[in-house]
Amino acid sequence: MYANKKNAEKGVLLDFGEANPKQRLFYESRALYTAYGGARGGGKSHAVRVKAVGGALRWPGIKILILRRTYPELQGNHIEPIKTMIPRTLAVYNGTLRVMHFVNGSTIRFGHFRNSSSETEYQGQEYDWIFTDEATQFTEREFRTLGGCLRGVNDIPKRFYLTCNPGGVGHSWVKRLFIDGDFKRNKENPEENENPKDYKFIFATVEDNKHLLEKSPQYLQMLSSLPEHLRRAHRYGDWDAMSGSYFPEFSEAKHVVKAFKIPDAWPRYRAFDYGLDMLACFHIAVDPEGRSYVYRELCKEKLIVQDAAKEMLSMTLPQEKIEATFAPPDMWSTLKDTGKTMAEVFALNGIGLIRASNNRVQGHLQIHELLAERDVPGAREKRPGIVFFENCKNIISDIQAIRADERNPNDCAKEPHDVTHTVDALRYFAVSRVIAGSLNSSPQEDEDPGGYADYNDIMRGGAVMRSYL
Repeated sequence: MYANKKNAEKGVLLDFGEANPKQRLFYESRALYTAYGGARGGGKSHAVRVKAVGGALRWPGIKILILRRTYPELQGNHIEPIKTMIPRTLAVYNGTLRVMHFVNGSTIRFGHFRNSSSETEYQGQEYDWIFTDEATQFTEREFRTLGGCLRGVNDIPKRFYLTCNPGGVGHSWVKRLFIDGDFKRNKENPEENENPKDYKFIFATVEDNKHLLEKSPQYLQMLSSLPEHLRRAHRYGDWDAMSGSYFPEFSEAKHVVKAFKIPDAWPRYRAFDYGLDMLACFHIAVDPEGRSYVYRELCKEKLIVQDAAKEMLSMTLPQEKIEATFAPPDMWSTLKDTGKTMAEVFALNGIGLIRASNNRVQGHLQIHELLAERDVPGAREKRPGIVFFENCKNIISDIQAIRADERNPNDCAKEPHDVTHTVDALRYFAVSRVIAGSLNSSPQEDEDPGGYADYNDIMRGGAVMRSYL
């Protein structure tokens, strides 16, 4: 269909080249969600370009979105190649709006989705077809947000196309939907059910791309020389080679529980990570056996410091006694406009902060320890040291999505920020809990031998003493 596409009105013959069998399956798919990929070099980007341009010519007035994580990736992989594919008699590209306008009224918009703040950019927009290139670079939350743009009152079939390789922050959800076919079922709300018929996966390897092997035979050698886990993933498309989350101990069956009323006697804590792009705050209770319960979460963007403090206060019930609020060290940075530290602004708005350690490896190690199962007195089975109420959906999703840092396997990835803020907040609690626990168990530290009587010294991150807690 797409090898030679002729526009009868203009008398223009477009030669898109010969499609390989896997690309043809991609072009002919009628599923709502079609994913194409596996190993690298399978001809994914070319398939996206041909399918998008072919759709623009086939369906007059169609609205198409081609999406990648950053704009430079779009420029090199799609915008420039498509501009060379289409003569100006059929379509003109507007570089300011990043939209290609076709003479039949069709449009292809080229968009990027850097982080959670991009969600507002796409809210309310409508597209008939959406292409997400390198889908494993996107979180499931972003994928579902974009899916909400797939609508319109016309006869054009709605389609969502994805290309993907193993690895990346979106590895787990792409594997769940398109590789494992593990679809969610909700008896209480059937509207949330995932329909297996909506999802189709087309597996391709570099061997399917004969043109690439002829023009760049060294590419195959390059893939084969990668480290073992990358070779399995990128050379052969093995989704199990990169399937491990940074926190492999986490399991929804073991770590997610139904909400219940927290006993008044249990000590409660707050821990948060703050940035203008996202405030992530958790309320955490600890039972008499030392097991932690994340029972409430707050995730909100674009809050200035004082508004962040007010939001955190508003999520705390009047009768709740919060033993301590653990904060990232940068909260003791001075604000240029006021000369105060962010910790002082929090204090002025009713929340005193305790400075948490920013040792990432040690903090994440403590999360691993909390997630691990352990013996509990009086219990027949081992239980994890921390569980999450099912209403804390963001941390449950993010702790499964976050991957290891490719440069430092002892640390988790710092990008994308969509999934790091919640994990960082949990890290501040985990690493501080060890300190707080040791202080509370030591009766010799009732007095403050450090002499931190000075208020400013405390607010600028003095040593964590029991008297301050």
